[in-house]
Amino acid sequence: MNVTNTIAALFDFDGVIMDTESQYTIFWNEQGSKYLHLDNFGAGIKGQTLTQIYDKYFPCMLGVQEQITRDLNRFEKDMSYEYLSGIQKFLADLRYHGVKIALVTSSNEEKMENVYRTHPEFKAQFDRILTGEMFRRSKPAPDCYLLGMEIFGVTPANSFVFEDSFHGLQAGRSSGATVIGVATTNTREAIIDKADIVIDDFDGMTYDKMLEIRR
Repeated sequence: MNVTNTIAALFDFDGVIMDTESQYTIFWNEQGSKYLHLDNFGAGIKGQTLTQIYDKYFPCMLGVQEQITRDLNRFEKDMSYEYLSGIQKFLADLRYHGVKIALVTSSNEEKMENVYRTHPEFKAQFDRILTGEMFRRSKPAPDCYLLGMEIFGVTPANSFVFEDSFHGLQAGRSSGATVIGVATTNTREAIIDKADIVIDDFDGMTYDKMLEIRR
């Protein structure tokens, strides 16, 4: 395949590949209540990295940060990792049509090892898996998606980003890719102006339908 014509599909993980966001909301609501005396804390930190959360909400609280990290690592080991509806069929269709597929996530390698243990087939569905340790700047900076494009040798015009969070959607837009919003973490109304199209899940999504969305 001529590299200049290669299509790339770049997927976030939480709330896009796996339906995990509701579980994280529970965890972070507990942390907000325990340490900050805030209600519904989880809703306000969606799409942010652990470093971003610590810097903004827990500065100079090193002991608390260390405890939250330990608790989060334990929590992620016991999480339920369930595929979003239709995603595996869509990934298989993209593979059939020669699309290069990357997972682009702020999650760390330790968290992803939990996923691999739960789903031994997971890695084979992607050409590359890019984790948070690989990026100098986290979302909303576009670095992670630009790296995916660079690895595959594709242009933004031939790239599609699938995201659910505000930071992720902004990163996709800033990369120049066509952005498909997934209304799992946020409502359709909240993200409609941040994506080229919004979907609820991947049921019925195909390679051909994806191309129709391209800018």
